[in-house]
Amino acid sequence: MALTPGDGDFSPGPVRFSFLVVANDGRPVEKPKAEVWIARGFKKRPYGRATAHLETIGVPGVSETSDAPALYVAHLRAPSPGTYWVLAKPRGSAIAGLGNLIVRRHSYSPSVGARAPDADTPTLASTHGNVSAVTTSTHPDRALYARSVAQELAAHRPFVVVFATPKFCTSLTCGPVVDVVSHVRKQCARSGVGFIHVEVYEHNDPSRGYNRWMRQWGLQSEPWVFLVGRDGRIKAKFEGSLSARELRSAVESQLLE
Repeated sequence: MALTPGDGDFSPGPVRFSFLVVANDGRPVEKPKAEVWIARGFKKRPYGRATAHLETIGVPGVSETSDAPALYVAHLRAPSPGTYWVLAKPRGSAIAGLGNLIVRRHSYSPSVGARAPDADTPTLASTHGNVSAVTTSTHPDRALYARSVAQELAAHRPFVVVFATPKFCTSLTCGPVVDVVSHVRKQCARSGVGFIHVEVYEHNDPSRGYNRWMRQWGLQSEPWVFLVGRDGRIKAKFEGSLSARELRSAVESQLLE
């Protein structure tokens, strides 16, 4: 079967590859682990192997039910630009998935280690308390709209920023990423780390295209989550869905001293 990828903006080096393996009946395979091999060509011998773990999408009891409640995440390495082949076989399943991983010389999104773009993203204060202007979420976490990216950078405070649109997300693997960020924010409430949500469309209208904050960050898809350190540099980034476990682990290892 063909793999259904959850991300696609890759550059040489370590690669976080998320994906679904979908059976003939249209249901995702949900075994806890999958063996993953990566090769430089369809008939080439794999040069790398990893174990992918099934990660929960969204927050149970908070997020809306998804057709894909979980997806696999594997950590691979792509040493140079090119098209790679990835084979994934969930343990205990007769089904395997095959797909491509296209690695460009440079990613479209800001690279890990680069300075975070100084974007004056909207807040409740800048929109005079208009919640619907800052989020399309049906259960907004107002704390995600207290400060802008520019304010956090000026304060030299570490922060997490998620670019996503809860209402208009259409991808099978998009998932309720804003719920995940809100959940981890509450878990890390005393950590001193800031958490921000930024919508992706101009005036929250998909027909008008991406807004200026998406353009400032060079983003061509959503959702994206970035972790930014006190020095204003990007410490980690996640394209597509991620679990609360993944995000909290990254916050603790990359932003907490």
